[in-house]
Amino acid sequence: MNRRFFNRFFTSALIVAGVGAAQLALAATAPDELIRSVATDVQTIVRQDKAIQSGDMRKTLELIDAKVLPNFDFARMTSLAVGRDWRSATPAQKTDLTAEFRTLLVRSYANAIVRFKDHQITVKPLKLKPEDTEVTVRSEVRKAGSPPDSVDYTLYKKGEEWKVYDVAVAGVSLITNYRDAFGEEIKAGGIDGLIKSLRSKNAQNAAGGEGAAKK
Repeated sequence: MNRRFFNRFFTSALIVAGVGAAQLALAATAPDELIRSVATDVQTIVRQDKAIQSGDMRKTLELIDAKVLPNFDFARMTSLAVGRDWRSATPAQKTDLTAEFRTLLVRSYANAIVRFKDHQITVKPLKLKPEDTEVTVRSEVRKAGSPPDSVDYTLYKKGEEWKVYDVAVAGVSLITNYRDAFGEEIKAGGIDGLIKSLRSKNAQNAAGGEGAAKK
């Protein structure tokens, strides 16, 4: 998997962080307006929280749990990332895959969140029709002195809430990128082999995060 791709993905995830809390009060607000309004709020939290900036993983995960996770449909993301092999997975395997994939994304985001607190985020206007149930919100994330990264979020409407199920950075889809990697893992060891691989990566990431926090 391309490490640079994932770093860029989790950088751009700052845009989405916090939408869930706002959606209950602003159910009729368009997805682009929700994303735009909360981007500043989440960046402000990170900029002002010295514990998060110093590498406090517990506080960082609490922030992600409260502000980011409600906005993603991890079950749908996982099924699309696994692809056709998802149909042959047992209910227990699907549960395990979703949990491990979620953990992988959350831990990666947690490790990146502080580094990108000062990036400039520009969300482009969305032409939303009343009948739309799936949309793509386009944005740009820019670091001072560098060209912007394009970041496109694909969301679908679930009741009165909008849920993210794919992100494309510079035209590269998160789901497609993982599907290729997951396909190789399944080819080599089946669904259980993929679960085992994800668990191993998550254990390594957790150990690395704990080590960094102790320094």
